[in-house]
Amino acid sequence: MQIFTYMLRCADGSYYVGSARSDLDHRIAEHNAGALGGYTASRRPVELVWQQEFEDPIEAIAAERQIKGWSRKKKEALVAGDFEQLSWLAKRPAARRGTGGT
Repeated sequence: MQIFTYMLRCADGSYYVGSARSDLDHRIAEHNAGALGGYTASRRPVELVWQQEFEDPIEAIAAERQIKGWSRKKKEALVAGDFEQLSWLAKRPAARRGTGGT
């Protein structure tokens, strides 16, 4: 089974992280149509900025939950493919990370 964890950039500049067991293009279209309601419905249009495919749904959901808990800076490093920055941010003390939004 194909399952994706993905990140969207919303029209207001915030990020949404989700997972999809179906065709990812179809899921993005649903977000942009407002068909799914929730967070992205009032923040359209959305743009796919990152995705990873998994074979195991448990791994995909674990990745989704992990990324949802990240700071904005960590999410932006992932989107940019800047794994050095991502690693550095992961090692910083929590008190120095700042909240950075979603």
